[in-house]
Amino acid sequence: MLKRLFATENDVSALVLRIFLAVVFFPHGAQKVLGWFGGRGLQATLDTFAVHMHIPPALAILAIAAEFLGPIGLVLGLLTRVAAFGIAFSMGVAIVLVHFKFGFFMNWFGKQAGEGFEYHLLVIAIGLALMIKGGGLWSIDRVLSKGDK
Repeated sequence: MLKRLFATENDVSALVLRIFLAVVFFPHGAQKVLGWFGGRGLQATLDTFAVHMHIPPALAILAIAAEFLGPIGLVLGLLTRVAAFGIAFSMGVAIVLVHFKFGFFMNWFGKQAGEGFEYHLLVIAIGLALMIKGGGLWSIDRVLSKGDK
């Protein structure tokens, strides 16, 4: 099973997907954990998840870890499939709990009450592609999978 988890081709497209997803997603995790980029930090995020969204603390911690540690794993190409799954799952939950009621489109012109879920679908698609392809070129996963041969 570990062999399949790390297995990946020397694929530049997986490298591009994982780096761009990490760059786009790291600020979201850093907001939640470190309070960077206008975020409120870990305790305030946990409180929001528990009080306003009724998410159990253990699941909130998993979601926050996926959004903070996932991009770090993607940059390194370490446990790419796990990181991509965590981010994609987190976005699926965000659609269900928050964004679905606002419709498909983002709030480009400020004419709706919240953001739609089109961005989230793109993140899920990138996550699925990385779960299928693995880390690709310049990934620690690739180095680890070579040791299995």
